[in-house]
Amino acid sequence: MRTLITGGAGFVGSHLCEWFLRDGHEVLCVDNTITGSLGNVEHLRGNERFTFIRHDISHPLEIDGPVDNILHFASPASPVDYLRHPIPTLKVGSLGTHNTLGLAKLKKARYLLASTSEVYGDPEKHPQREDYWGHVNPIGVRGVYDEAKRFAEAMTMAYYRSHNVNTHIVRIFNTYGERMRLDDGRVVPNLMGQALRGEPMTVYGDGSQTRSFCYVSDLVDGITRLLATDFHEPVNLGNPNEVSIVDFAREIRELSGTRSEIVFKPLPQDDPKVRRPDITRARQLLGWEPRIDRREGMRRTLEYFRHKVGIQQ
Repeated sequence: MRTLITGGAGFVGSHLCEWFLRDGHEVLCVDNTITGSLGNVEHLRGNERFTFIRHDISHPLEIDGPVDNILHFASPASPVDYLRHPIPTLKVGSLGTHNTLGLAKLKKARYLLASTSEVYGDPEKHPQREDYWGHVNPIGVRGVYDEAKRFAEAMTMAYYRSHNVNTHIVRIFNTYGERMRLDDGRVVPNLMGQALRGEPMTVYGDGSQTRSFCYVSDLVDGITRLLATDFHEPVNLGNPNEVSIVDFAREIRELSGTRSEIVFKPLPQDDPKVRRPDITRARQLLGWEPRIDRREGMRRTLEYFRHKVGIQQ
């Protein structure tokens, strides 16, 4: 089997590269490293079944020979990144999706789009089910990411309906684990980095907003199960165990052993107040649910960040 992963040098993409190599695939890792890092896949580059291709998938890509699977994970995914790169974010969600779907059609490959819980926006329904259409501000600062992913889903379904491409869509909720960047601006690396450095831990708003955190190995397990199905509509993957951000900060403070104080800053524009997946579809279709509890996943991730903070000091 030959599997192409765009965004393969990113956080989730690099874990997918590992999984498919372990499963005996030849892996083509495509990344322009705008937010990914070669360090995430350096340990794979000695494997003869692994190929790194530096390329911006917003431009067409030609691949010689067969391709069995295409997983489109290329995109800035944190607010810090997509606010810094708004137009590349829109282009990789639109042009990049078009290019990878065209390649899947040409190669008769299975296709999986990495979508996001952000398609639900600041939701008016809770928890979020796949049949909820969302509450998104298309011209707000977060719209460059939200609408890119919503467009990508529409394009993916159009290729399934019009060209019979074997497509799959995963809506990914907050995921954490090793290989997140300390500076990527998301809540887990932000709070863990601040705790490990003994800095004040920043919580936005009053901290009552909620998130649901899924450990990366659980996410990868769900993604690979979904790819093996013939189901074409979106599937939520995430951990339904919901926690407020201020309580999450307290958990990190306790696990890290820091004496950092928790400080509060204004809530960013259009920041979702609640976020929790309804994973009924994943349970029924894939027999999937998260196995790593939050405390264990946080412990592993803290150890990873402890090493990264040590390197940077």
